Amino acid sequence: MKNRLQKTTLVAGALMLAGMSFAQKKNETSAAVEFKNNYQTAMMTGDAEKAKKSLIAAKGFIDLAAENAETKDSPKTLWLKGEIYSNFMVVGMQTMDTSFMKLAGDDAIDVSIAAFKRGFEVSDKFDADIKESVFLKHDMLDNFATMMYKGNMFKEAAEIYDTEARFFEAIGQFDTTSIYNGSLCNEKAELHSKAAEGYSKLARAGYRNGTCYVLASSAYRKNKQVAEAKSIVMEGRKKYPLDKELLLELVNLSIDAGDAAGAEAALAEAIAADPKNKQLHYTIGTIYIDLKQNEKAEASLMKALEIDPNYQDALYQLGAHLVTWAGDTRAAANQLKFGDPNYDKMVLQSDDIYRRALTPLDKYISISPNDKDVLIILSQLHRSLGDTNKSAEYKKRADAIKQ
Repeated sequence: MKNRLQKTTLVAGALMLAGMSFAQKKNETSAAVEFKNNYQTAMMTGDAEKAKKSLIAAKGFIDLAAENAETKDSPKTLWLKGEIYSNFMVVGMQTMDTSFMKLAGDDAIDVSIAAFKRGFEVSDKFDADIKESVFLKHDMLDNFATMMYKGNMFKEAAEIYDTEARFFEAIGQFDTTSIYNGSLCNEKAELHSKAAEGYSKLARAGYRNGTCYVLASSAYRKNKQVAEAKSIVMEGRKKYPLDKELLLELVNLSIDAGDAAGAEAALAEAIAADPKNKQLHYTIGTIYIDLKQNEKAEASLMKALEIDPNYQDALYQLGAHLVTWAGDTRAAANQLKFGDPNYDKMVLQSDDIYRRALTPLDKYISISPNDKDVLIILSQLHRSLGDTNKSAEYKKRADAIKQ
């Protein structure tokens, strides 16, 4: 009799536990029914009011399921919670009803992303559903961000792009495009520190090589955060020591600080670290061209050619630089008042620079004989300097090339 009583008690206890478990699962099921059968159907038929009521009901059920120890870590509960909470945003945006969005709480998006992330971690069972949900939210947000951007609402667009990226983080994806767009919008909104943070994140992920390091530094500079700017650009230079834009950004940092000596030191330090690197001397030469320091540009490019006399890029760049410099000098002479004694001096200087340009360009065309543009420039140079025979020779070669 005693044994039978114990068995009866055990059966009753088991039935009680099963009932409790069923009750908790019922909340999860009810949330799914309200969301999938009622809310989504109402949205497809355009019944916004019914959709709102169904979503509120679904939230009530999923909150109960999420609070219970038995179902809170169920991947289905987590997926539904992510969907339901994020759809308050969806309905609010589509119906332009910001008050409805707030019914899920000011942190509804944070709650949704956290639920998707947790659901993606605890089991593979609902990974496909979570991914589909995340992609749908991402695409919808992207459309709104584009609208904001086109409307010059850059701060708002940046916030939406940031939310897109956070949704992707929930499924373990690094959304470079959204982070970049958000950083660009923050920059346009003059939120330079936020822009710099986004660009820095991209730079450290290897996105666009050295470019994002430069963008981060530039944004920090605009926000007067000089130490942060220098830190990120130096970090970038360790990864990309030959990147011209990074080296130029380091120079600009010094110039902005009124430190001309610091700018020179940055270039000298780069050379000292690798004095036989022809590409580095070439890069520094192009930086000096950007800075309008003509003599230093010529010297740096000549140094690259000392290391490698057949370095085509340096031959071309030196020739182009000297032609531009000579042309600028001649143009400046022509701007002088009639009778200015400096005119003849500047014309002679211009001719001398033109003559210096012949050497690298002649060498370049011997290596690349079919570069029609350089042949034309050589023809014009020789004609300007009075050598009509050479001019005609290069013109004939240029005309023979069909492009």
